[in-house]
Amino acid sequence: MKEAFSIIQSTCIPIAIDNCNTDLIIPARYLASTTRDPKFFGDAFMHDLRYDAQGKPVEDFVMNQPAYKEAPRKGVHEIIVAGENWGSGSSREHAAWAIAGYGVRVVISSSFADIHRNNLLNNFVLPVVVSREMQQELFETIARDANSEVKVDVPNQTVTNLTTGRTEHFELNGYKKYCLMNALDDIDFLLENTDKIQAWEARN
Repeated sequence: MKEAFSIIQSTCIPIAIDNCNTDLIIPARYLASTTRDPKFFGDAFMHDLRYDAQGKPVEDFVMNQPAYKEAPRKGVHEIIVAGENWGSGSSREHAAWAIAGYGVRVVISSSFADIHRNNLLNNFVLPVVVSREMQQELFETIARDANSEVKVDVPNQTVTNLTTGRTEHFELNGYKKYCLMNALDDIDFLLENTDKIQAWEARN
């Protein structure tokens, strides 16, 4: 969903799985679908960890625990704090579709697989890289209080643990930052600059 980014302040879902690969994020059987329905892919997000073989919720998985099972909405669970090397494995864009379809707008980790990171950005989910120390502090803060909030300030490229006050700067490509803050995908950006492109072509 195209929604402009500015400041996102929200509670978080802690998924402390290092090397969480795209097959866990969305199982391969969903890749054959031709739909782009966000709910379809959102329902498939982390499916085989959320549900057992009979389709019953796995009670001890974090997304099924009472504090986190509520679907993301404004200010609630819009942020995932993830384990190290999030999104490793295959390059399937469906993994980004699943995260976006679930309603998550930001994933915070100490590292991302490069292709998955770009897929997230292309699907209006912001990947935020923090230090391992900040990542662990966030996990500990959320474990103590599931209502703890994190603020992600896109204009200033900072992420803040509002419980402890710790803030870190994160890197964000200037082009992608502009697109996120103006709710533009790559085609929208080209259309926005049609006059400039035509003027350049006329000069050259």
